Amino acid sequence: MTTILLVDDDPNILQLVRIHLSDQGYHVLEAKDGMAALDLLKKETCDLAVVDVMMPYMDGYTLTKEIRALFDIPIILLTAKSQIEDKEQGFESGTDDYLVKPFEPKELSFRIKALLRRYENKEDEEILQLGDVIINKKSYDVQIGSRTFLIPLKEFELLYYLISNPKQVFSREHLIEQIWGMDFQGDERTVDVHIKRLRERFSKLTNDFQIKTVRGVGYMLEVQ
Repeated sequence: MTTILLVDDDPNILQLVRIHLSDQGYHVLEAKDGMAALDLLKKETCDLAVVDVMMPYMDGYTLTKEIRALFDIPIILLTAKSQIEDKEQGFESGTDDYLVKPFEPKELSFRIKALLRRYENKEDEEILQLGDVIINKKSYDVQIGSRTFLIPLKEFELLYYLISNPKQVFSREHLIEQIWGMDFQGDERTVDVHIKRLRERFSKLTNDFQIKTVRGVGYMLEVQ
């Protein structure tokens, strides 16, 4: 069951939203201030947080920053403020969405469903599988069968990019821009060195993919 953390110092809002979300099939946890919310998050696994801005002890902006630093869950801010500066502060603090009071509980449900779908898709995208090879962008490791490999960051990002785009030919310049950034001061031989290392690491461990050189162009990942 999906668990929603609801943080608000207004008991009427807590009751209204709790009843509506419970009717929607969610498990709802409640906290009346930011400190209590953080204590709950450390004890319970929550899938999304709905946070009021104006609260005692710790306001919603500060709580949002704390949640964002410690947990990877979507956040919706609830506020009576509708000024653009307030919305800007909310998004700068790390919220995913913003709902101005008074609001329809149905609209909150729509936004919750949309955010949960977005985060589920994000998690799916972070783990790629190719045969027995699993590339996990959350833990930055590569699994082949029962073995787990930790490889240097740029090698990992290069491999992840190639596996995300199989059978596509990329120039060295394009790979430099994607993996090292446009401000990179090195030359294109950096790509060659990293491709060589990836081949040396994985060519004897798996036949599920090969990194091919396309003469005069660059590289492509070929699925076996």
